[in-house]
Amino acid sequence: MAQSVSALHQLHQLHQLHRPSGAATPGGGRRHGIGFALIAFAFLTAMAFSTVPTPLYPLYMAEDGFSTFMVTVVFATYAVGVIISLVLAGHLSDQFGRKKLLLPAIGLELVAAVLFLTSTSLPVLLVARLVTGLGVGMVTATATAHLHDLHTAHRPGASAQRFELVSTAANIGGLGVGPLVAGVLAQWVTGPLRTPYLVFAALLLASAVAVALTPETVEKPRTRPAYRPQRISVDHGDRAGFSAAAAAGFASFAVFGLFTSVAPGFVAGSLHHPSRALAGLIVFVVFGAAATAQSLTARLSTAAKRTLGLVAQLVGVVTLVAGMRTGDLTAFLVGGVVAGIGAGVLFKASVGTVAALAAPAQRSEALAGLFLISYLGLTLPAVGIGVATRSFSAVTVMTWFAAALLVLLATVAALARRRPADAD
Repeated sequence: MAQSVSALHQLHQLHQLHRPSGAATPGGGRRHGIGFALIAFAFLTAMAFSTVPTPLYPLYMAEDGFSTFMVTVVFATYAVGVIISLVLAGHLSDQFGRKKLLLPAIGLELVAAVLFLTSTSLPVLLVARLVTGLGVGMVTATATAHLHDLHTAHRPGASAQRFELVSTAANIGGLGVGPLVAGVLAQWVTGPLRTPYLVFAALLLASAVAVALTPETVEKPRTRPAYRPQRISVDHGDRAGFSAAAAAGFASFAVFGLFTSVAPGFVAGSLHHPSRALAGLIVFVVFGAAATAQSLTARLSTAAKRTLGLVAQLVGVVTLVAGMRTGDLTAFLVGGVVAGIGAGVLFKASVGTVAALAAPAQRSEALAGLFLISYLGLTLPAVGIGVATRSFSAVTVMTWFAAALLVLLATVAALARRRPADAD
């Protein structure tokens, strides 16, 4: 997920883009341009598949008696898969080539789709979500780097704006498209727990073909370096600056995790709107707002992004909880959109802060540390909410979540003020 959930996208954008891509062959610019579109399609499809279960969780709960807690465990399993993939394989396309990582990654997602189709039991769901996470970690890292290579080969010397817009739209936009498509299919097509996976299995097969037809952009090294996992580091001199960025990443992903795990259940239960299409639409709008905000704020300074993100996330979460307490779906939706905007912009500011703090040789390690903490934010609050709802009402638990998040946002603001005035 992610998902701005563009975490992995921005990590590899920053630490892989300095690597030379394979030179375009004479007259190959058009092939690279077509390849750019094909990889964007594959990227969006893979990310969309990762969030297909989001609007379906209430159906799983009704089908097999799952509690909200077990839904969050299933969701957390996905995040664990992404982290494992990021650390162990996310960087390997530099050595083996983009296509040699993308094709197996899409294959993993196809395996997950088959698992979803075979059973709705909890053990199968856990394995399917873990496999999905393993595939997504590889796809996000590699597809982002591949898009940059193809953009550079197709339009040498051109601005990277097209690459940034398309990669963000494919990544975060995909996270929103998955629930929308799954929700609509589950609402109006027979087999709500099968049809969405059949549709995406076909799209994933088409994505594999698209990747196979795309030019490779990495030249095979004469001597392959020894394998090592992605290094992770959290110590980069400015403790206040890194702590502020890490806390902001945790807070941002907590919001994304909320909407990709338990929010559909809240809408169906506390707000009494069981429509699967509506659940998917809400997630789509939240992630779409995050992606749009990230694109529109590209020219703002890191400090301005951080301030905007803090304020928007604060206002959004308060409005969201107010909507739950009053049973007002409109307030819940508006709050979710504003919180999504805040989370997207705040996380982008965090990436910029850590990238500036770290020495070039340690940048990937620093960003990997940020993403590890952020993915803990994606997982731990969602699981905590699931545990708490076993003893307390959803409205009460969400009020606690909002209070804890506001304290965390205040901590981010306090830590940011301790940095030197010219740090940004």
